Formats: sequence, C-alpha cells, structure tokens
Amino acid sequence: MGSLIEKVRDAFPWYQCHKKVRAVKIKEWSVNPDGSIRIVPADEGVEPFTVAGDFGHKIHSVDDPGYFVLYEDGYASWSPTKAFEEGYTRLA
Repeated sequence: MGSLIEKVRDAFPWYQCHKKVRAVKIKEWSVNPDGSIRIVPADEGVEPFTVAGDFGHKIHSVDDPGYFVLYEDGYASWSPTKAFEEGYTRLA
C-alpha cells in the first residue's frame, strides 16, 4: 500500500515554471537560540542572514541545504538543489 502521493500522482496535471525569483544557494544553516534560522549563502558577496524560525519547517533535508527562494510577492520558500537547478537558470 503506497502513500497518498504515490496513489494520486499520475492523475495530477503537469505544470512548467515560468516565474522569475530571487534565490541563493545555501551553504549551511543553523537554528539560533531564539529559534530563528541563520542562513549562510554559498554565493560569494552575499552576507549570512536570519529568517523567522518557521522557515525551518520548509527545509526538508539535512543532507541538502538547497536554495532559499524569494518570490516577487515576498513569499520565502526552500527548494531542493536538484529541483531548483533543473527548473531555473540564473539571469544575472
């Protein structure tokens, strides 16, 4: 018996991404004493930054730091490295 996702996945329609986002590859991240998340970017010239603690729930893998993604409307998300790099091309 498979998971719900395995059962319904083939019934879902396909979508192709065409959004522009701002993103930075994460070198490492850690939880601060106050519960916020400190992100150290892999990109040179981008300083480490802190986001609210609830962002930690978006990170799905300890082994893959992934990408911090910021959409035009201000929504911040996390993407696994492979999925992000297959779906987005750096513009500048």
